[in-house]
Amino acid sequence: MPHDALWLKDAAARVRSTALGPLAEHRGRVEEIADGVAMISGLPDVRLDELLRFDTGPFGFAQVLEPDRIGCVLLDAAHALQAGDAVHGTGDVVRVPVGAGLLGRIVDPLGRPLDGKGSITADATLPVERDAPGIIERDLVVNPVQTGVLVVDTLFALGRGQRELIIGDPATGKTTLAIDTIIAQRDTDMICIYVAVGQKTSAVRRAVDALQTHAAFDRCIVVVAGPATPPGLQWIAPFAGMTMAEHFRDKGQHALIVIDDLSKHAATHREIALLTRQSPGREAYPGDVFYVHARLLERAAKLSVAKGSGSLTALPIAQTEAGNLSAYIPTNLISITDGQIVLDARLFQEGQKPAVDVGVSVSRVGGKTQAPALRDAAKSLRLDYAQFLEMEVFTRFGGTIEPRVQAKLTRGARLRAVLRQNQHTPMRLGEEVALVLAVQEGLLDALAPDQLARFRDELAKSLEAGAADVLRKIETTGKLETADEAALLAVLSKLAISQATTDV
Repeated sequence: MPHDALWLKDAAARVRSTALGPLAEHRGRVEEIADGVAMISGLPDVRLDELLRFDTGPFGFAQVLEPDRIGCVLLDAAHALQAGDAVHGTGDVVRVPVGAGLLGRIVDPLGRPLDGKGSITADATLPVERDAPGIIERDLVVNPVQTGVLVVDTLFALGRGQRELIIGDPATGKTTLAIDTIIAQRDTDMICIYVAVGQKTSAVRRAVDALQTHAAFDRCIVVVAGPATPPGLQWIAPFAGMTMAEHFRDKGQHALIVIDDLSKHAATHREIALLTRQSPGREAYPGDVFYVHARLLERAAKLSVAKGSGSLTALPIAQTEAGNLSAYIPTNLISITDGQIVLDARLFQEGQKPAVDVGVSVSRVGGKTQAPALRDAAKSLRLDYAQFLEMEVFTRFGGTIEPRVQAKLTRGARLRAVLRQNQHTPMRLGEEVALVLAVQEGLLDALAPDQLARFRDELAKSLEAGAADVLRKIETTGKLETADEAALLAVLSKLAISQATTDV
């Protein structure tokens, strides 16, 4: 058949299949654009949080609805946008891909790959804003999350489904504590999501390197919204991470999400609010900033048996200035979460790392989730440590110290040394139980600092050689029988004696 005849036949078919009649189209117009926010007119039917599409390619979502205009937060760079450009409503909300295809990948808040490993195959796409589980759909938080950090596991135990705030001044080890918790899950069934909001590229690179080197990265997802990305991406990043984590929770699996950090997210929310001319409140934050973070963190939960028994544990991070916990955002987050781990700048500078302030840190779930073996071994640990800190302050004034007080000071100093821990070296449950027993039984009182350091270095090897079965039993059952305790103490005593007789 001649070419002209083929073209004519195809053209006739297209004409016959074309629907004739009026076509309704909702088209808006960009009135103003600056700093990642566009003010739009002409879309009266747009809903809150609806995804908007610009003719030049970028997307955004409706954040503010007013009678004569819409405040749209951009999700893409606005280099090509200008006043007068057309914009359309999509009838949908912002969605992100979810599923196993994201594991081991570094993505932006929209699920677009940033690691150069190719496209991502998703199980589905889900809205970034989802309702939190209802009360009936939840179950008690009773299963532990072993962080591998001795000071946390012994004094502020965390549970699956809990929301525990990590808070402190800049450069006090907040991110390191969260990353160490993720690393400790390498031998568990938990899937970990790390969300970086407005963090420096160098800081994100260090965190990713630590996860790739020490953690089971094939069970991790890293969501990155850097400081140079549009504010819309930074704003949705925590919500996108939650949606990715909820997918695994709703399938009956267990997930852990770290949001680093919500102080920067609050600053982004304030920036967007002021640019869209919302009324500022305390410290210039809009009045809904509490609700934004509350609806985000409320999505972390332990689901009931009827819902699959999955769990989502949240470790949000927040920043203080000069240790001020009474500032607006810190007080909001403290009241939303189930406890806080406070990191102190003075302790950090003194070399006490992790620099956890045991006096103001708390877990409102605590002992309910702690492994029985560790709970029994550390039952008086917090009280003993608090008494030591008070005694240490008073004895600095000089004078004669009674032998009984001196013994408590010696025991407290050993305890403080034991609670120091190098980064990226999480401890197993059995090792934590053994180390606490060694302190409580006074086996470390006679050791000098160098000897104590060697004791810790040799602990894991000695336990594997002399009490491997006990370690496995503790990690399997979480319990410590009397006979098992005696076996551990025998190994610990032998190790302590060998270190005490070694020249310093």
